[in-house]
Amino acid sequence: MKTTELAKRIRRDLAAGGREAVRESTRRFFKEPIRCHGLKSAEVQAVAKKYWPEVKGAARDEIFSFCEALYSSGFLEEASIASIYLPKFAAWFEAGDINIFQNWIERYIDNWAKCDMFCNHTVGDLVGKYPELTDVLKAWTRSGNRWLRRAGAVSLVVPAKKGRFLKEVFEIADLLMADEDDLVRKGYGWLLKEASRLHRDEVFDYVVRNRWKMARTALRYAIELMPKELKSEAMKLP
Repeated sequence: MKTTELAKRIRRDLAAGGREAVRESTRRFFKEPIRCHGLKSAEVQAVAKKYWPEVKGAARDEIFSFCEALYSSGFLEEASIASIYLPKFAAWFEAGDINIFQNWIERYIDNWAKCDMFCNHTVGDLVGKYPELTDVLKAWTRSGNRWLRRAGAVSLVVPAKKGRFLKEVFEIADLLMADEDDLVRKGYGWLLKEASRLHRDEVFDYVVRNRWKMARTALRYAIELMPKELKSEAMKLP
């Protein structure tokens, strides 16, 4: 697979299918400036499916190079395609890949959608395979980069939904508790919400203990799946 050429062909397809109305609609979802070709999600998935036969037989180094080429373009749809492909190669992930992924977040992630697409599965799959990497996620929460801090939380969303890493979920929430960035707050609130699916009582107790310190945005996210009576109790301030 010639990674640069394949990335260019994907880019041409995306550009050809883009529409100004979709570009404008997409931009309204973000406060940050967004580069996008102007395709809907199903259309992006169709492009990814079209090129999958060429991608699936590639070597590990080719896949990483190819996906970095997509992330580095700055376009939302290209980042989406990279985030579709990478988890399919999770069996190849090595613990040291966390350094590559951190570099990509710092260099190429510039909005919450790119952050979540990349971290929910690619980084989440890596940490699921190597649980000791939760220490790296905790270190990310102290970064000056807002997307790295959000990544510290949202990378555990999928494992937490399955009941894993409850101790680390609470530790990461503790580390982000005083964060002043609303998107970081929403990130750890979302993490707590997903953990509550299988650990409702533990998350409820955590929220009640910390409700006077938590941003209301984070608190509302955390209790979103709980029964009405628990939501009312959690929202009470002492």
